[in-house]
Amino acid sequence: MVSSTLLCNTDLIVFLSQGVWDNCPVKMASSFTRMLSSRNTAVMLVGLGASTLATGYLMTDSAVTAEQRMKMYPPSADYPDLRKHNNCMASALTPAIYARLRDKRTPNDYTLDQCIQTGVDNPGHPFIKTVGMVAGDEESYEVFAELFDPVIKDRHNGYDPHTMKHPTDLDASKITSGMFDEKYVLSSRVRTGRSIRGLSLPPACSRSERREVERVVVTALSGLKGDLSGRYYGLTDMTDQEQQQLIDDHFLFDKPVSPLLTCAGMARDWPDARGIWHNNEKTFLIWINEEDHSRVISMEKGGNMKRVFERFCKGLKEVERLIQERGWEFMWNERLGYILTCPSNLGTGLRAGVHVRLPLLSKDARFSKILDNLRLQKRGTGGVDTAATGDTFDISNLDRLGKSEVELVQLVVDGVNYLIECEKKLEKGQDIKVPAPLVQFRK
Repeated sequence: MVSSTLLCNTDLIVFLSQGVWDNCPVKMASSFTRMLSSRNTAVMLVGLGASTLATGYLMTDSAVTAEQRMKMYPPSADYPDLRKHNNCMASALTPAIYARLRDKRTPNDYTLDQCIQTGVDNPGHPFIKTVGMVAGDEESYEVFAELFDPVIKDRHNGYDPHTMKHPTDLDASKITSGMFDEKYVLSSRVRTGRSIRGLSLPPACSRSERREVERVVVTALSGLKGDLSGRYYGLTDMTDQEQQQLIDDHFLFDKPVSPLLTCAGMARDWPDARGIWHNNEKTFLIWINEEDHSRVISMEKGGNMKRVFERFCKGLKEVERLIQERGWEFMWNERLGYILTCPSNLGTGLRAGVHVRLPLLSKDARFSKILDNLRLQKRGTGGVDTAATGDTFDISNLDRLGKSEVELVQLVVDGVNYLIECEKKLEKGQDIKVPAPLVQFRK
């Protein structure tokens, strides 16, 4: 006598082998259908239990996409463990937000989990509170706005993307008192980033997109004239002599080793389609395909920040004009300003900084509070991942979004001049005062 269980399994085999399986929510590969139609296989399935084997095939067959597999589990099963994390993403992400965003994708197929992976892998940073997430394309900021917006508000000191608009101002003539005392300031620099609309950002771009970024930017740079004219050096084809010269000039950027960048996918295919362009005077540089599509840098030794910013504005306007002449444009919108990979660089993307000697002030207990109230940050002279050593610091603006380029550079000028004034007072044995906190945004 045939058991009811065996009849049930036999019915399932007939059901599958007749092709009815093709109408199920998750379709099986044609190879599975052929396997089921075999008489010998049917006998085997009767013995094993067809439903068991079908379930196993669902979980292992390559024809089932990663997206389909992920949807087999509720968002709660995928929620990251952030209990020991200290970054902006970890502070903003909740199980409810994750549940609403997990299965969404940008038009370029970028997911929430890819956005937050760097923040999941890096619980904190010894010197700064990190953002903890990146964008894979321009649309990431819209598709995942429910998480990006509070992260942006946290990182940018209360800037609200829902209600505020970002100003842009590249008129360097407005800067006042832009010449520092060179007894204290060793070098001055202004940098920003720009992204090419229509191409994925470095965490998500394909090799072809990365090479297209290089082609578009290098072609535009070939049109620069006068004191901005220069040459491009691709990392894959520069000579040993050229490489050594760029190292000696402190221009060459290395393959990212910071886990903040590598966990975001920025070191993929290194050094393919990466390179450095600089003018003949070596005062105007553009890095291509490092953390952003392009990093634009104006720099020189000494304390003439006004001249550095004038060159920065002139060069940036020319590069944008040449890009647009070739049918491309930079990513920008009125709420977030210029769109870059990391939310910390939205808006102006601008960091105006100096290397400044402050041997006495740096030992004063009020130093950190003074910097906070002036909206300045200090780093080691080796960059974001280095602590300050000795009495020389990299001092720059803390904010990027909600203030214009002119406002931020003037903030640095005024702030660094105040720090130098404090240093001079301490040299004379005089007392110093902690300034009142700056107003963050204009009304």
